Amino acid sequence: MADPDAIVVGAGPNGLAAAIVLARAGLRVVVHEAEPTIGGGCRSEQLTLPGFVHDVCSSVYPMAVASPFFQSLPLSDHGLEWIHPPAALAHPFDGQVPAAVVTRSLTDTAAALGVDDRAYKRSIGAVVRHWGRLTDVILGPMGLRLPAHPLAAARFGLAAMQSAERLSARRFRTDRARSLLGGSAAHGMLPLDMVPSGAVGLVLTALSHSHGWPIPRGGAQRLADALASYLRSVGGEIVTSSRVESLEDLPAARAILCDLSPRPFVRIAGRMLPDRYRRQLGRYRYGMASYKVDFALDGPVPWSDRAVANAATVHIGGSLTDIATAERLAWEGRVPERPFVIVSQPSLFDDTRAPAGRHTLWAYCHVPHASSADMQPRIERQIERFAPGFRDRILARHVTTPEDFERRNPNLSGGDIGMGVADLRQMLARPTWRRHRTPRRGLYLCSASTPPGVGVHGMCGYYAAQAALEDVFL
Repeated sequence: MADPDAIVVGAGPNGLAAAIVLARAGLRVVVHEAEPTIGGGCRSEQLTLPGFVHDVCSSVYPMAVASPFFQSLPLSDHGLEWIHPPAALAHPFDGQVPAAVVTRSLTDTAAALGVDDRAYKRSIGAVVRHWGRLTDVILGPMGLRLPAHPLAAARFGLAAMQSAERLSARRFRTDRARSLLGGSAAHGMLPLDMVPSGAVGLVLTALSHSHGWPIPRGGAQRLADALASYLRSVGGEIVTSSRVESLEDLPAARAILCDLSPRPFVRIAGRMLPDRYRRQLGRYRYGMASYKVDFALDGPVPWSDRAVANAATVHIGGSLTDIATAERLAWEGRVPERPFVIVSQPSLFDDTRAPAGRHTLWAYCHVPHASSADMQPRIERQIERFAPGFRDRILARHVTTPEDFERRNPNLSGGDIGMGVADLRQMLARPTWRRHRTPRRGLYLCSASTPPGVGVHGMCGYYAAQAALEDVFL
């Protein structure tokens, strides 16, 4: 390729999305990826035993199938196949209380919640029914602008701008329904008594009905590979094992877009940035970390409630109070003895993930930022709590600590897979009030540290590339 018009640093979903937007505009684009394989958080590897395919970070993708940008791409023509399990998620409880199971049917899911049937339909159903009118609010570039559908946005905002604890207490009468919302809200890596944890719970639960919580056949890597294949088909180039130590070392290009969180961005761009902007990025706050264990199993998890086996995603934590306590402890720098654990069991629905009769399991919990605590025994005890005999199924384990997350991907500072606290302040100014733009003309940020934030949807890259087209190329 001749000298590129644009360079993208980082081949995660957002970097690839940015490159696709620019390449489709007829520009010469080169993506530089530090690792031998592309994908960022969308990677798959044999972490335990031969033949067992594990997702290195993310695994289940409701935001990907809901993404307006990804929907515009012919990714199925490039090898991506979505698998929708019978249930989007399951939330087991202690004793004889049946698990809360969320299927694509809003009506069936609500009916199983008993006295909270109508409340669930009103609360979650409102988001499902108006999803098309809320997309620019939920997956938009943020900022002070009038939404396309202000009445729908206002109604959503009244519910969403509450903490998950307050919202669930006001809307639901039973702990089953409250815990179900709380488990989804905990994906936001905020204490459940903080705003906008309620918005996270509403959006993710609604997505289970509007779009599902699917997994890619063959592993998370297939999503990244499909994006890369499409990028190459429209003329883009990807160079792997190409670590960028300084932006000044790159070839001349009219635009540089960095799929980086603030700390690694400052490391490679520091001398190109004004002191004031560097200080602003230095005040960006990273949040709780993640501790993950991948398991190779000799059979499926022996859940006490067999309905849990219908879901690829399982929320392990019990009551809303238990979940809220665990998340608050991690936020305050303390290690929860009974952590909230998010489990993915993809091999139940995708036979490419493990040898015949064997299974993979992925489980992670939140811990304090940069924590060195050993959470493996605690995670296993939590799973065993709802699946007696689970430990007997384990053939091998692979642990990823917060330090490991950052070592493998410097964007995940301190093990924060959300790439920054997603509270109200950092939602509106993420990572600064400039959002995707920087003070230097032609230099942009396109990572999950920019709006609309964390989630595999590519919209951060899309908006950054749109800004580059507007500022530099049009």
